[in-house]
Amino acid sequence: MTTLTETPVAGNDDRRDNETNNVNQKLMIALDVDGTLVNHDGHMSQGVRESAQAVVAAGHEVMIATGRSLNATLPIIEKIGIERGYAVCCNGGVTLRLHPELDGGYEVIHKATFDPGPALRALRERLPSAKYALEDADGNFLSTERFQDPSFGVEAVGVDFHTMLEATAVRVVVFSTENTSEDFTEAIEHVGLAGVTYSVGWTAWLDIAAAGVTKASALENLRTRLGIEQHLTVAIGDGRNDIEMLSWAGRGVAMGQAPEEVIAAADEVTHSVFDDGAAHVLRSLL
Repeated sequence: MTTLTETPVAGNDDRRDNETNNVNQKLMIALDVDGTLVNHDGHMSQGVRESAQAVVAAGHEVMIATGRSLNATLPIIEKIGIERGYAVCCNGGVTLRLHPELDGGYEVIHKATFDPGPALRALRERLPSAKYALEDADGNFLSTERFQDPSFGVEAVGVDFHTMLEATAVRVVVFSTENTSEDFTEAIEHVGLAGVTYSVGWTAWLDIAAAGVTKASALENLRTRLGIEQHLTVAIGDGRNDIEMLSWAGRGVAMGQAPEEVIAAADEVTHSVFDDGAAHVLRSLL
């Protein structure tokens, strides 16, 4: 693994000379949002924005790959200037095609849904004080206890827990101010979630998607669709929901502040989000 500390651009000289940085070849570049393109206050620095715009302008297949839902992803797509191409939302649960001639500039080309009932029942028993939210097949958010979050992209509608059990889900979110991420991990291990894919966040935050659905699974479908060779793929991320994506990429780059297990899945480590780590990597692709 290459660890980047004081270098002005990402990667060693041999990294810049290898196939993933060949300027004559189109790359497929997958970018996480929170903790990668924007800090934990939601701010994108000028350096990150300009370097992302430059890579888009260079003609590479640049796509957002985020846990955020659709409406919270679109502003990021607009900010870095992607008008044509694809984006992955909801940790792989929703895939968009982007084109200026489409209504609103996009269309949903794939949506993976699942029955959230078994996972919700099992987790509620172990984490009774947690808050629960669910994105349904129509893009609406249902939540318990007035649970709202910017990653939803829309205002969640308060419902009782039984109503959530009967919905069809694209994404389930579990959050608690009274538990730690370790508590969530222990709960998951205890209940043995089956038929879903899940990841635990930095805080006591859990994202659940349909079985086998990750950012990597959605990106692999797009890679095949675009006919881009595996070694020409690049991914940058910082969270546990990025582990599969970083392992999948020909060049997987973890942000400097990422947890150990995320760093272990990557080929290299860049600076933290507070030091514009993503910008260092993106400039190395130009």
